[in-house]
Amino acid sequence: MKNKTVIITGASTGIGKAVAAYFIDRASNVVMNSSNEDNLRKAYEDLGSPSNAIYFAGDISDQNTGKALVRLAKETFNSVDVLVNNAGVFAPKPFLDVQEEDLERYWNINLKGTYFTSQAAISEMLKQEKGSIINIGTVLVDHAIGGFPATAPITSKGAIHSLTRQLAAEFGKNNIKVNTIAPGIIRSPLQGKMGIEDADSLAGLHLLNRVGEAHEIAEAAYYLASSDFITGETINVAGGHTVGHSI
Repeated sequence: MKNKTVIITGASTGIGKAVAAYFIDRASNVVMNSSNEDNLRKAYEDLGSPSNAIYFAGDISDQNTGKALVRLAKETFNSVDVLVNNAGVFAPKPFLDVQEEDLERYWNINLKGTYFTSQAAISEMLKQEKGSIINIGTVLVDHAIGGFPATAPITSKGAIHSLTRQLAAEFGKNNIKVNTIAPGIIRSPLQGKMGIEDADSLAGLHLLNRVGEAHEIAEAAYYLASSDFITGETINVAGGHTVGHSI
């Protein structure tokens, strides 16, 4: 992955920031994105303001943001080799309380953001006749939890899982790989935003009896980015969350 160009959305905190750090440390060229410019700038500075990284603030639900990220990657680093669609929102809400604006928020940011940014990246990858797209889903698509009502965000993530397989089918002949990483409970600012004060209290959901760390998602993203023979897959990085439960 040395000198390969990687676009990472939602790169200002949590998983996205860890993914950016992982690729930067391994001499990839990284384009960091987030909707919050102040947070994004701070993340870039936290990583040491590396010369092999740049950042661009913008809302991925706007088609122009994806196009701008691809254009910036081309102008600065001459290629678009990998796109990590990490940006997204997620919070629990009982099914009967969900309003139309809730659905619109999740579908606009989670699904449309992934869709539009992938459109922009694939347009360039087709010219290069190669590329890798890595989407971030959730194990909850395939392993629902009754005590965690989150139909609105999970349906948007489920659509991303389906999008992954269809894009892999459509663009495999062009040597463009498309995969999903489905994280379990990962220690990140997201838990606090959902009102979970102690992420470790959820360790029992995983057979390994611990929560995951953001760098473990970064490791999986790097593996998929560098692999030449994996496409259309959903990789659960979840400590056994989808396999079974300890009692």
